[in-house]
Amino acid sequence: MPRNPTASTVARDGVTAPTATAGSAASPTSAPTGFRSEHDLLGDRLVPADAYWGIHTLRAVENFPITGRPLSTNPHLVRGLAAVKLAAVRANRELGLLDAERGEAIEAACTEILDGALIDEFVVDVIQGGAGTSSNMNANEVIANRALELLGREKGDYSSLHPNDHVNLSQSTNDVYPTAVRVATVLGLGELLTALTELEDAFAAKATEFCTVVKMGRTQLQDAVPMTLGQEFGTYAVTIGEDRERLGESSGLIHEINLGATAIGTGLNAPAGYAAAACRHLCGVTGLPLVTAVDLIEATQDMGAFVHLSGVLKRVAVKLSKICNDLRLLASGPRAGLAEINLPAVQSGSSIMPGKINPVIPEVVSQVAFEVIGNDVTITMAAEGGQLQLNAFEPIIVHSLHQSITHLTAAARTLAVRCVSGITANTARLRESVAQSIGLVTALNPYLGYAESTAIAQEALASGRGVAELVLERGLLTAARLEELLRPERLANLGS
Repeated sequence: MPRNPTASTVARDGVTAPTATAGSAASPTSAPTGFRSEHDLLGDRLVPADAYWGIHTLRAVENFPITGRPLSTNPHLVRGLAAVKLAAVRANRELGLLDAERGEAIEAACTEILDGALIDEFVVDVIQGGAGTSSNMNANEVIANRALELLGREKGDYSSLHPNDHVNLSQSTNDVYPTAVRVATVLGLGELLTALTELEDAFAAKATEFCTVVKMGRTQLQDAVPMTLGQEFGTYAVTIGEDRERLGESSGLIHEINLGATAIGTGLNAPAGYAAAACRHLCGVTGLPLVTAVDLIEATQDMGAFVHLSGVLKRVAVKLSKICNDLRLLASGPRAGLAEINLPAVQSGSSIMPGKINPVIPEVVSQVAFEVIGNDVTITMAAEGGQLQLNAFEPIIVHSLHQSITHLTAAARTLAVRCVSGITANTARLRESVAQSIGLVTALNPYLGYAESTAIAQEALASGRGVAELVLERGLLTAARLEELLRPERLANLGS
């Protein structure tokens, strides 16, 4: 099992070992039992012998105890990092920069991670300083130590295969991390698009089911004109479909990568042909139509695609919350509200009021929407806060996008399965509300005139009597003509 470092010591099997002091031997054999000693520019540290991460990851975990959520909680990002490293090692081998033995071991390690292995070894907090360097080094160390195992060597034997010199060859955090983030984001968006399609289909099915159920439409919460409940639910399907298309368009922008840019976009330390080869191999690994940015310096510092995507996610969130507000209003009651529809009863609603059922599914979806709207503000400020050739705040952008995408995905599926698919109509209540609404007079306005229609509306409101009753009493229309004008199909303007 992976061992998670604490703030000042490393624990294994309940035994706490002191921090290695400068000048101590760096070989694994000189470390206390169960540990290995590793060295970086700050000195020596003890790392659990069975950990695949190393000293850079250890320091990052100590430095960033922020969310308690390690990289492993974003499996798409872990896969993205592994995919980039796999593409890089294949490009390096193709260009003659890496020998077959090391290259094959690194490839094998990357492939295992892509298949889901070692994910618990990605222990760095998702929010971190350093523009993603800790995430990149966590990946470099895990891949290097697994590759060393495959070569029959000890973890930490970096003289044989090094996290920086070999796994990170021709790369920088500043092109690896943004590219991995884009791969992860595209993968997450695929799941969200699927969930939105399921929700769209659920509303479309209800639109068909309710296509003949006439009700009163409302503007500004006041009676307007008749429509069908199917038309009302159909608009929800249409608006979700539109948002799904906008998400697909924004996803296209995320397919542009800066792999090969290295530190600031000049490609320093990456050989000629590396960027093209790495992109080609990454397309092969991921199956995504990725393209290398035309200007790598601009691409390395620009967060515009993420700002755009976040804005579309906010649009989706706003629309979903508006729909959920409608559902809660339409289902309000059951006696003192609108009570036009019934939401599925999924749990008891009160610890004190017997029999109370609350619209908990629309409520939780709206809460996700509020979170996404807040995440959009965070992403906006993080993108704006970037300086000169690199945005140091990409980790919070990544975390916020991941939260928005994964939570919206879960919310859309929950709304479809646990709410929309089980909605029923209170047809008697709807029929009665149409018959009693003064809004019904609008359908008669072209035949009675505005002044006469207004008078009927006023009397109906004052007396509590129905519009049809008053029209017949005044002899303004025959019963047959009135019945024809008040046909449900005509009231809802269905064209028949």
